[in-house]
Amino acid sequence: MATGHYARTSQEDEEVFLQSHTSPPTTLFRNRFEIRNPVKLCKGADLVKDQTFFLSQISQDALRQTLFPLSGLTKDFVKKMAAEAGFHHVLKKKESMGICFIGERNFENFILEYLEPKPGNFVSIEDRTVKGTHKGWFTLTLGQRARIGGQRDPWFVVDKDIATGDVFVAPTTNHPALFRDTARTDRFHWIAVDPPPELVRTQMMECHFRFIHQMPLIPCTVTLNMDGSVWISLSQPVRALTPGQFAVLYKGDDCLGSGKIIQLGPSEYTLKTGRERLVASQQQKDEPTPGPAS
Repeated sequence: MATGHYARTSQEDEEVFLQSHTSPPTTLFRNRFEIRNPVKLCKGADLVKDQTFFLSQISQDALRQTLFPLSGLTKDFVKKMAAEAGFHHVLKKKESMGICFIGERNFENFILEYLEPKPGNFVSIEDRTVKGTHKGWFTLTLGQRARIGGQRDPWFVVDKDIATGDVFVAPTTNHPALFRDTARTDRFHWIAVDPPPELVRTQMMECHFRFIHQMPLIPCTVTLNMDGSVWISLSQPVRALTPGQFAVLYKGDDCLGSGKIIQLGPSEYTLKTGRERLVASQQQKDEPTPGPAS
């Protein structure tokens, strides 16, 4: 199959046509003595438009049988080719940055067409006061501005309690409650099928991370868990890490695979609050106990 993604693989186009179909394994575990030479998924020549992020869950069998004709081209060059071929109507089309199957629609209204509203409260992360109400925690995502009636200043979603329906908000777009530097995924999908040998050998590996397409790659340390999930420790806190989104890992030009984020480490605000309480508690212990009155 040929696809128009801006990405490439480690095999030549001619090799794709030599691949024979392999039936899925009938046993739970792969034959450990099988000789394998996995195909790598690599960044395309156009690093701005690179789409390996969206292909990070592709199976090894599918990747072996896929061609990327745009792998060595930039989007500007493809547009030039389209103009020379007379495809001017394509060039006039505006680029879509949203969710393609939703189109230009309000996301909250779109979700509420399929889910019953579950009203809840907007709660301040700082003093736990109720700031307003919402139609359902599932209509909101971390980091977005919360539309709260009667509030003059903007508030931003920093956390959600699915059990109570409370959505926690903070008064600034870069509030420390929005920043975290650790996340855990579900069972990680490795494009090469097996985890990298370095990770298997030492249980830890240095690589790069992103959870949003086109966000700058961030250095990280990955720890492999017994159940196939991974903990990812970032070199710096990142804004609005969100459960349900995919953590995609890179080593050089290679996209290693991805896993769904299912758990987050504490936010910078939680850590700061914890440190302050610890200091206050220590200071209370260090205060001299008043002696008996003379």
